[in-house]
Amino acid sequence: MIPENTTSATVFQGGKTVYGATVGILMLETRFPRVYGDIGNAATWPFPVMYRVVPGASPDRVVRQRGEGLLEAFITAGRDLVRHGADGITTNCGFLALFQEELSEALAVPVATSSLMQVPSVQRLLPPGKQVGFLTISAATLTPDHLKGAGVDPDTPIVGTDAGRHFSRAILENEAELDVEASRRDLLEAGATLLRKHPDIGAIVLECTNMVPYAADLRRAFGLPVYSIYTLVTWFQAGLLPRRFPPQLDDTRP
Repeated sequence: MIPENTTSATVFQGGKTVYGATVGILMLETRFPRVYGDIGNAATWPFPVMYRVVPGASPDRVVRQRGEGLLEAFITAGRDLVRHGADGITTNCGFLALFQEELSEALAVPVATSSLMQVPSVQRLLPPGKQVGFLTISAATLTPDHLKGAGVDPDTPIVGTDAGRHFSRAILENEAELDVEASRRDLLEAGATLLRKHPDIGAIVLECTNMVPYAADLRRAFGLPVYSIYTLVTWFQAGLLPRRFPPQLDDTRP
């Protein structure tokens, strides 16, 4: 049965406070710069989004300490986003895949906690003999539990930027300054390491939502598709608010 409110262009159903911003983003409490392309820079998105900062959710606590004691705070912030109009929830840290099941159950809307959720789908896109690999901000603390939460095969190739000089330290230590060029070099070096260790890589997924500004550099350097939280959330949003197309204007139709 077609809902009655879809048959009229002049009668609309209410119930929200905010309209048009269908994606709600749960943010860690940080002070490092959110450069253009970062999930926390609202200008990154080609559509409106809503943000909620989760008190006490520092990068160190979420990435290095598994978000211990923070689940209820994320649920509370997520429910507030839904109450104000979000139709789907994502987060600004791929390590929150640990909370995927709990957030989906508690928020009762679609939830995409981690860019890593793309890994199984990207693998299916690749030709025989190729595999997907991913870059993470902290290979040292990414566990099988994180991978399980995102539905990722534990044998998937992984390289971390925590072996670099700047990017991981600036984000995880929540520093007030970010050297974009140094961060770019760290990402490129991690990408080169991934491909050197695994020459059969056919696509790269970026776990960390702060890596998006360097996706084009990785694509240019290695000639491989690069997927990130940006590709995940733009796909996610397209389902939450499908584009409405104008009537057919082709005068040659019957």
